[in-house]
Amino acid sequence: MRKIGYVRVSSVGQNPARQIQQLKEIGMDIIYEEKISGATKEREQLQKMLGDIQEGDTIYITDLTRITRSTQDLFELIEIIRNKNANLKSLKDTWIDLSEENPYSQFLITVMAGVNQLERDLIRMRQREGIELAKIEGKFKGRLKKYHKNHAGMNYAIKLYNEGNMTVNQICEITNVSRASLYRKLTEEKN
Repeated sequence: MRKIGYVRVSSVGQNPARQIQQLKEIGMDIIYEEKISGATKEREQLQKMLGDIQEGDTIYITDLTRITRSTQDLFELIEIIRNKNANLKSLKDTWIDLSEENPYSQFLITVMAGVNQLERDLIRMRQREGIELAKIEGKFKGRLKKYHKNHAGMNYAIKLYNEGNMTVNQICEITNVSRASLYRKLTEEKN
């Protein structure tokens, strides 16, 4: 009967310290931590944790958005945890309780997962609306190009390519520019 923490932030630039501190305050036996988007299913530490949990363990998270990003994902996760006779608790979402002591648990999980999904869908809808308005007003330029005309790595890669003393693989390794990007830029320059 271990207390297992799971901490996730979406990018390397984000700091998981707040989540870790909150979980340490209630005494964790182990904390799994990763920096990756929740939208992907390729969360290595989550999969490792799910493989390691044992009967009677309780997984603690600070809130549901740290462990799941969709209703379907939540239900799949709950099924795995229940099959191992373990529990899931959220510090923020106190209504979640996978134990059989709470007959309303599945109902509340369904409702709250739906609310979380609705919130994410509304955020995406507002974002699309904002982009459309910015396009109409001429303020939306789209995603900035990574390899703009003053990008030092790309300019150096083109210089090395034009000198002809190195292979494309060597150039890409030195400049940290992908092969596809280098070839695309070279094609643009020819036209």
